[in-house]
Amino acid sequence: MQSRRRKYLWLILSASWLLLVLFGAPRLQQLAIPPGLRPKTLTHWPRWLDQELLPSFVGPEELTKDPCPPSCSTHQWRNQQFGCLMETCFDTSRCQSHGFKVFVYPVGLTQPISEVHHKVLASIEGSPYHTANPEEACLFVLTGDALGPQLLPLWNGGQNHLIFHIHSGSWPDLGFDPGQAMVAIASPTPETFRLGFDVSLPLFPQSYPQRGGSRSQLAHLTPPPREDLLAFEGQLDMWVTGSSNQRDQNAISIPSDRHGETKGHRDSQCEQDHITEQSEDQKRPYNSTFCFIPRNCHLGSFRLLQALKAGCIPVLLNRGWQLPFSEVIDWGTAAIIIDERHLLQIKSALQRLTPARVLALRQQTQFLWDAYFSSVEKIVHTTLEIIRDRVFRAASRPWLLWNAPPGGLLALPTFSTHLGDFPFYYLQRGSRPSGRFSALIWVGSLDQPPLKLIQEVSGSQHCAQILVLWSNDSPTPAQEKWPQTTVPLTVIEGRKKKSDRFFPYSTISTDAILSLDAHSSLSTSEVDFAFVVWQSFPERIVGFQTRSHFWDETKGSWGYTDQRPNEFSVVLTAAAFYHRYYHNLFTHFLPAPLRDLVDELLACEDILMNFLVAEVTKLPPIKVPQRKQLQESLQHPSAEQQSNNCINKFASWFGRMPLVHSQLRLDPVLFKDQVSVLRKKYRHLERL
Repeated sequence: MQSRRRKYLWLILSASWLLLVLFGAPRLQQLAIPPGLRPKTLTHWPRWLDQELLPSFVGPEELTKDPCPPSCSTHQWRNQQFGCLMETCFDTSRCQSHGFKVFVYPVGLTQPISEVHHKVLASIEGSPYHTANPEEACLFVLTGDALGPQLLPLWNGGQNHLIFHIHSGSWPDLGFDPGQAMVAIASPTPETFRLGFDVSLPLFPQSYPQRGGSRSQLAHLTPPPREDLLAFEGQLDMWVTGSSNQRDQNAISIPSDRHGETKGHRDSQCEQDHITEQSEDQKRPYNSTFCFIPRNCHLGSFRLLQALKAGCIPVLLNRGWQLPFSEVIDWGTAAIIIDERHLLQIKSALQRLTPARVLALRQQTQFLWDAYFSSVEKIVHTTLEIIRDRVFRAASRPWLLWNAPPGGLLALPTFSTHLGDFPFYYLQRGSRPSGRFSALIWVGSLDQPPLKLIQEVSGSQHCAQILVLWSNDSPTPAQEKWPQTTVPLTVIEGRKKKSDRFFPYSTISTDAILSLDAHSSLSTSEVDFAFVVWQSFPERIVGFQTRSHFWDETKGSWGYTDQRPNEFSVVLTAAAFYHRYYHNLFTHFLPAPLRDLVDELLACEDILMNFLVAEVTKLPPIKVPQRKQLQESLQHPSAEQQSNNCINKFASWFGRMPLVHSQLRLDPVLFKDQVSVLRKKYRHLERL
């Protein structure tokens, strides 16, 4: 009896020790080891010692994850409460015949509008979607200053209408019932905002630039740490900063009232529509890593723009805030979004973020600022593109196109919605462009058939086809006059316009295009090496002959020269590789007046294409070695004055100078080294 009892006792003790080892030892070890002796783990947020004992502490998943995406039931219930969804209040059949065309009501049909609304309407009229014929329109636009929209001839209860209301507020501030019209409104109230139907805008001042805007602040991949860790708004409409010294326990203080809610602007400040900027006050976000932006008044949206412009990571409170363009922008990659109940954890959480995570957040703020918020034009065009994606859901942009450079405005869904068709996403997809290119040879009015050039280019192992764009005054030569090639040779009749060389011809079957002039002189080795370089930089222009821009202090304008051999910002398209997508951007993104200017003036097409690619990539072109014959044949000294006129007109339209200088030239391995020529792959490059 006693032996059986001892046996049961040993079994119970053994089971107890086993449970203790499996479940209790880690907790005992965690509590026993001092924090300074424990191994540090790489984590973005602090690991609390008693996090399992204190369930009120919030984790990073709760801080950054939206508990209710736009497709959830709350979205459907709220829109049904206010009576509008895209399926019920928008007639997509109007968009089938002529595509997504936008008609703007003449200003004379409404009361006088504000300066900022003038900029909005001008941005719409300058977009490729604008039409002056209401019969072609898919969308009708009017501003929030309109009087009695019900009296408009095409109102129809607001169906297929968009109202721009730049001033912060909600529906009652419009002065009328929008009915079935979409409302693009700044800082909307969550109670009346119809998710998936209305559009949330940022709040910006009257002086906001219509086009261009300020460049992003992150000029380097590894910017130095900033002086202050956190900046937040004080009670007097000013930025206040906290020290970045992690040892100072009182370095960051968050003002709060007796109810624990964050204080910000005074109520009178929240009621003001006119936004003023204080020069001394605005310097603080540029010296801070994080900007604390509570959602306690409509000006929080304006402070968000200030933070993005300064490269300061927004720390946002209150999930009820409808962030600008949140339908397509993943704000969790550029901001820290937390609940006000966890206000006291901000300091510790921000201090434990790794430098790599901080850099990624700052880079994303600069991408969002430059892609969507730096000008009125970008804000308006983003609004139109969001609505277009709703109307044509089958051809809408994927999430990555909106949230990765160059952004949704420069990734045209009319070209493709597949990431592999664009030149920007090969790295994310772990792929490379195809190993073939199409040569497009421009034959101008004074050029002879480029017989020798065709033979040299067709001898490249990477050449897939040769297209000759015949824009000569003389008749096209007969087929037997052209040289025999191992690749298909196609002659296209041009319209004698220089902009035709950048038209997206359906006969181009490869991603890479080798743009050539008939008078260009290239060898097969030069073509092969330049193409190999382009495969590593498919988003850039890779070419041989270069030019440079500069600011002329005496004239107060931009200049254009070829007298700076060690510095360049333009690669001439008379002999250059680039991705075929830029033909679509050139034709469908740039306005017609710019393309007409290229046809009127001499030697402007190179500048405009380089402007476009630099605006998209924010990077300079790439130069590869060339022979002297090519350098001499591509000089156009007589076109210097017209080139200067072009570069200034283009800079005026873009709102800034997008061209980027470079001093880099990529040469083959052992290029011009004193070694045996048999060891060199591109040995013919050194022969003059």
